Amino acid sequence: MTNPFSPEIIAAVQRHMNADHAEDSVLICRALGGVPEAARAEMTGLDGEGIDFEVTTGDATVAVRIPWAHTLTERPEIRTEVTRMYHEACRQLGVPARGEGEH
Repeated sequence: MTNPFSPEIIAAVQRHMNADHAEDSVLICRALGGVPEAARAEMTGLDGEGIDFEVTTGDATVAVRIPWAHTLTERPEIRTEVTRMYHEACRQLGVPARGEGEH
């Protein structure tokens, strides 16, 4: 499949995820990426089928690809899907998501 997202879109999402959502990426990789010992996760790419991370554990760095719930074709779908992944990861790990339980 041809990537529906331009290099500029991928770079913008990557900058945003790595600058503003680094801890969210760690949670996503721990729960959905099969790396429960993840200490750091840096987004390295994405396409219509999934998102890619470089994940650091205590002693290794591994490439992790996490598929989207469905094929994405539009930029707004990326935010929706990453948000879904974050909330799913929080549920699986028993971690409160931002905004939950805050008053």
